[in-house]
Amino acid sequence: MLEVIYAHQKWDKNEPCILLAGPRPRIEEEDSWYPRAIELLQKLNFNGGVIIPIPADSKFIDEDAMQAQWDTEYLERATAIAFWIPRGLNTLQGYTTNIHYGMTVKSKKIVLGYPPSAVKMRYLQQLADLHNVETRTTLYSTLCVAVKLATK
Repeated sequence: MLEVIYAHQKWDKNEPCILLAGPRPRIEEEDSWYPRAIELLQKLNFNGGVIIPIPADSKFIDEDAMQAQWDTEYLERATAIAFWIPRGLNTLQGYTTNIHYGMTVKSKKIVLGYPPSAVKMRYLQQLADLHNVETRTTLYSTLCVAVKLATK
């Protein structure tokens, strides 16, 4: 059974877990890709935790240090990390995502996904090539690799 864990919630089960990493909407007009990712993981029959580094109510607390500590802990605890980066010039820019990617690119537990329309992805792709990170161009195929990584 799939269980969703949001930022600042605890996950202490000894089961596979996939952290969904990527930019989050900053304004209401931007669509979030996280709900679709959860749907796809359910269709893939993933059994384990799905970690979403956003509070359940989408309201971040003012304490950046607490968020950074939680992010760091769960980036390390995740058995797989699915980076989905549908970056535009003015939307879903993913500045924090870039940091998380750099922190984990050598971990052997990440997959990098982004649509062909995503901008400013060349350097992240070069790092993926350098460190043998699988890369995909659809959310579905990115999550397929994440499930494989999480359950191996």
